[in-house]
Amino acid sequence: MVGMLGAAPAAHAQGHVVVTPKLDWITAAHLAEEAVRACAAQGYSVTASVVDPTGHQQAVIKGDSVPLQSLSVSYRKAYTAYAYGLAFNMNTTSELIAARVSGPPNGALNTIPEVLFVPGGVTLRRVGDNAVLGGIGVSGAPGGEKDEACAQAAVAKFRSDFH
Repeated sequence: MVGMLGAAPAAHAQGHVVVTPKLDWITAAHLAEEAVRACAAQGYSVTASVVDPTGHQQAVIKGDSVPLQSLSVSYRKAYTAYAYGLAFNMNTTSELIAARVSGPPNGALNTIPEVLFVPGGVTLRRVGDNAVLGGIGVSGAPGGEKDEACAQAAVAKFRSDFH
């Protein structure tokens, strides 16, 4: 049996470690902070969450007067933008909704705890090869389109750091 393990195909000659690109914590924190700042400039108190390629929260910034549910909603928007943006090559939760990626008519995908097909999430992509690095979600403004605009403003400001 040991001899069989040594006869691995040449494709495995490089080793068995998978390296996944992700943003560093400083950039993730800057994104969340900028999204909250962009919405605050318009008079909206929001929560912004950034998820990494594992789907876990990497950075969270809460505005001063956000409702309790904005924490989980911002995370779910970020997760959905990441996971389904990756799967369907889309860049926002609004694009996913417009493309009717939200699943069967019974809304079954919305029953997955982390998934939420509501505007306000943006897929984070590496400059150059467009590899998915995670997602950002914003919640708390009066309407998902306003949340998404704040997330997009943050991405636009820091996009040059995504390499």
